[in-house]
Amino acid sequence: MTVKRLGPAELHAGADELAGLLTDTVDGGASIGFLAPLGHAAALAWWRERADEVAAGRHAVWTAHVDGRLLGTVALAFPDKPNSRHRAELVKLMVHRDGRGQGVGRTLLAAAETAAAAAGITLLHLDTETGSPAESLYLSAGWTRIGAIPDYAAAPSGELRPTTIFYKRLGALADGS
Repeated sequence: MTVKRLGPAELHAGADELAGLLTDTVDGGASIGFLAPLGHAAALAWWRERADEVAAGRHAVWTAHVDGRLLGTVALAFPDKPNSRHRAELVKLMVHRDGRGQGVGRTLLAAAETAAAAAGITLLHLDTETGSPAESLYLSAGWTRIGAIPDYAAAPSGELRPTTIFYKRLGALADGS
């Protein structure tokens, strides 16, 4: 498996393939902010907007390829306020249905965590649909569950679902120093 951080030009160049991953993820029922059916054009436009966020330093995006095929992606979103530059939000961890159960999600999660720590980020946070397979991944990777918010977001089907909030301390704070 090859994991790579994308710059804005690479994100633009790979936007079509990333759009395919996004539509597959939504079609597979993952609650990542979109309703089904998600058209390719809308997914493509969303990824192109992320390239602008990467260029501005507000997002970092990684992809995972297996045998040359895109099977996953993850991003970090960085706050723009001076009092919150120590933290980032883990967003849009997506694994293609063909890549699930192969360690793609875990590998991407580790890559984002490592890069965040290297950049001086000491706290990560995220939300994920309560009861989703992602919850098990985050718990097994050492994330701390804070709690759930009912009716937080609509699943791709449109049904309101709860979300679970997690955080993870990195670097010196993680080891208690």
